[in-house]
Amino acid sequence: MAIRNVVKMGDPILNKKCKMVVDFNERLHTLLDDMADTMYENEGVGLAAPQVGIIRRAVVVDVGDGLVELVNPVIVESSGEQTDPEGCLSVENFIGDVTRPYYVKVKAQNRFGEEIELEGEGFLARAYCHELDHLEGILFVEKVNEESIVEKENIDEEKGE
Repeated sequence: MAIRNVVKMGDPILNKKCKMVVDFNERLHTLLDDMADTMYENEGVGLAAPQVGIIRRAVVVDVGDGLVELVNPVIVESSGEQTDPEGCLSVENFIGDVTRPYYVKVKAQNRFGEEIELEGEGFLARAYCHELDHLEGILFVEKVNEESIVEKENIDEEKGE
């Protein structure tokens, strides 16, 4: 397992629509392991394959309840609404408010190609939506309430860090 470089905003790979994963093999397993390691190393709660330079439909998420791996994920149901601040490992030093569904149901495959269905509410639903947007080439800054954007350095200063 390895820590991979996180692709930063401005790199055109982040704006590409990802291809379906068709081979559920050791190479995919290594990618998912490396993505998890990279996410944890960078203190993130989610990471999508294009953020490490791979244009495939795979994401990892951990909002504190354990690692979730989603391959070829699709949101099949959503309801409610929530607006909260988001940041992104690919968009350094900025956060801003984004409105997302409060609840989502996601159908995907696991690392072995087996079909899975997961539900998430609140922060977990937000994380799923954020990471699945990456698979469509969409960054959170495209959905942010522009008046809410704050430079992360300013937030750290306000906290006294």
